[in-house]
Amino acid sequence: MRIARFSSCLLTAALAVAFLSSGVFAQWQALGNLTKIVERGSDSIVVQTTSGLRLKIEFDGYPGGTTTMVRFTFSGSKGSGLHTYASVDANSNDVPPRLTIEESGNEVVIDADRAFEGPKRDGVVVRLKKSPLMIEVAEKLGGVVLREDPNNPAMFNPATGESKISFLRRGEAETYYGFGEKAFAGMSRHGEYIVNWNTDTYAYPVGLDPIYQSIPFFYALRDGKAYGVFLNNTYRTFFDMGKTSPEHYTFGADGGNLDFYVLTGERERSPGNVLRAYSHLTGKSEMPPLWALGNQQSRWSYYPESRVREIARKFRELKIPADVIYLDIDYMDGYRVFTWNKERFPDPKKMISDLAAEGFKVVLIVDPGVKVDPNYYVYKDGQAKGVFVKNPDGSELNANVWPGLTAFPDFTDPKAREWFGSLYKMHVDEGVAGFWNDMNEPATFMTPNSERPQIYHHPDKTFPYDTPHNGDGHPGDHRRYHNVYGMQMARSTFEGLRRLAPEKRPLVITRAGFAGVQRYSAIWTGDNVASWTHLQLTIPMLTNLSVSGVPLIGADVGGFSGEPDGELYTRWIQAAALTPFFRSHSETGVKEKEPWAYGDRFTPINRAAVELRYKLLPYLYTQFYEHQRVGTPVMRPLWFNYPKDKNTYLNSDQYLVGSDIMVAPVVVQGKTSRNVYFPEGDDWRDLETGELYRGGTTAIVKAPLEKVPVFARVGSVIPMQPVVQNTGEMKNVPVTLVVIAGIAGDRTERGELFQDRGDGWDFKRGGYSGYRVVQWEHKRGSLFIGLKGSETGFQKIAGTEAIGVSAKPSAIMIDGKNVEFEYDQGTGRVKLKLDKIPASIEMRR
Repeated sequence: MRIARFSSCLLTAALAVAFLSSGVFAQWQALGNLTKIVERGSDSIVVQTTSGLRLKIEFDGYPGGTTTMVRFTFSGSKGSGLHTYASVDANSNDVPPRLTIEESGNEVVIDADRAFEGPKRDGVVVRLKKSPLMIEVAEKLGGVVLREDPNNPAMFNPATGESKISFLRRGEAETYYGFGEKAFAGMSRHGEYIVNWNTDTYAYPVGLDPIYQSIPFFYALRDGKAYGVFLNNTYRTFFDMGKTSPEHYTFGADGGNLDFYVLTGERERSPGNVLRAYSHLTGKSEMPPLWALGNQQSRWSYYPESRVREIARKFRELKIPADVIYLDIDYMDGYRVFTWNKERFPDPKKMISDLAAEGFKVVLIVDPGVKVDPNYYVYKDGQAKGVFVKNPDGSELNANVWPGLTAFPDFTDPKAREWFGSLYKMHVDEGVAGFWNDMNEPATFMTPNSERPQIYHHPDKTFPYDTPHNGDGHPGDHRRYHNVYGMQMARSTFEGLRRLAPEKRPLVITRAGFAGVQRYSAIWTGDNVASWTHLQLTIPMLTNLSVSGVPLIGADVGGFSGEPDGELYTRWIQAAALTPFFRSHSETGVKEKEPWAYGDRFTPINRAAVELRYKLLPYLYTQFYEHQRVGTPVMRPLWFNYPKDKNTYLNSDQYLVGSDIMVAPVVVQGKTSRNVYFPEGDDWRDLETGELYRGGTTAIVKAPLEKVPVFARVGSVIPMQPVVQNTGEMKNVPVTLVVIAGIAGDRTERGELFQDRGDGWDFKRGGYSGYRVVQWEHKRGSLFIGLKGSETGFQKIAGTEAIGVSAKPSAIMIDGKNVEFEYDQGTGRVKLKLDKIPASIEMRR
């Protein structure tokens, strides 16, 4: 099955043929009955319906493994789907499934297994009821996955192109997650009505939907069993997750084909397997440069140059670690992209070089709009190359944004993407390290003639719906390509940077995106608000976005809009300290929001939160290495790792970093303690004090303003380092392997540490040249260590530290020889120095 490229008729056209000739207008129509099987392929089957539409069912999975995904596409008689930009060529090295098709009475059963060597495994079974056509998907060893609602058959409107389908819920307590970036309070999306239409929503209130991103993918979870659904459609889509009826959920689209994947979760029906399949389908993020995981400081706007230098100097004077300073739109000449305001920044290359000497990278904002100015080189070149979006009559589409009247590249045109990507050369040559794509929903300003009131989702805030787009050779209007515009801008930036600096990993940050955006960009959650409700919103927003396949994510610390007081800013920087993307940002016209801006009481506390992040950077960096290999999320909701523990399903104020760190920040004003739930299946220790908490229990944990509760999973090994002021200093400090003591006698825990120079693609080339992986196996009383790569040339592993050791060991042996060690009875810590990486460490009671 090839899932990256399709050329077919729109569902709307197929329906017109099927229905309009009969004189039926603007009415919903049922799909009808299954009449016959019209095509049998190696990995697919096509059936005909009485409505004139066809249903194509395709099966996919991992190379050499079980079938994990089923694709359903309702379309006309030609083709199977539409080009959506979401998917990659997922199965280029795949083994085709082995289909067994049985037809009898009122049912067609398709049994998909994989053809591979070794014992037979589970697979997927699809049952099609014929009259009327109904869908059921099951895992052969995992039970029924989902079943269409017989009382609400799939429906289509031939006049409008709308379509929808309903599936039975497995009970009213079934919960739903994912959907990318959504501003709903709470963790689960059950009972919500969700819409996907990328929109510029400044200072969005809690519950506003849609906002900036469209990722039509979700998990369903009940009784420890999960599955996923991905609606492969770029039009405005909707998901009614039991809001209208508690018995079923419904999803659909305003146009295009009804084209969706069911991700079964395999035999285990686990969230991890669902995400693995989704990542196989839509791609994984590339490894970010190490500096992109450092502390980042932004404002609309830091200028002139002297102010930027002052910010950098203040970070170093106060010894608050930081790696990045952002420049917002006021660095430009009249908001013209790829220019500098030379009064504010007379010598940007020297400024960037001087900041680099102090350990700072510079990231610039770049919007899609190009100012209409016949004397402006970017506009003139874009016009000459014919890359700007046009109106239906062929004239250039212009709208007002920050520069005034503006033209826009058609990022669905490969020629426009290549052109825009090449423009970054000027800034790359100046030493700019990363780029921040904003206003790319695409957003435009309302005009004096726009109908009032100025509602959040006003149609004049983007291109007219009938605006034509290239669609990479699949022409369509803005209804079809609106939701992918921002993603394709990020793609243009990412691919341009890869061409301009092929040995560096790009950092691209985008406000708007679609499913698959993770292949090109990080995401921040847009123009949030300095309020306690928005701080509380951060964890469910980010964790749901993370399990939607996007690992490098964050929210503006302190809130973009408005002014936090000292307590709110401190609790926010603590809550965000271990989120993947860590940046403070603020709008223009408000007070300063740097970590030192709230007085002497708060500055050292804010510094400590940032220092915690830098101590854990070896661990955090390794999580991104793991993601680019297998698609695992970096930031996780508790239910993702503990789907059998129902107490995790609605937990919205704690999060995991990888599998081994849990953060339980204070997100309620005035609180100095909080309830913390410890998921069943693992025990946990306070990373600072070593105090033990049993899994499946809730404890009241003290959390004065100075403390952010962080816990490490018992049995895990956490690589940590001393505090550094920027990631460039990491090569000069050692790593300590922190062993979380208390592992059960029958358990073995494994982990690893990834190390390289913090940039480049050595790890892609293989052979452990330019990078290494330190692996370990932890059993009670012993730690076995293996090394893939060189002993030298990387951060030295200079010791181990065991946390939670209740009594002094009688002896510690390295590779069979007794060695000296330190034991602190008060803290329960055992410290051991290492001259080199040993094969084994044994601790005897």
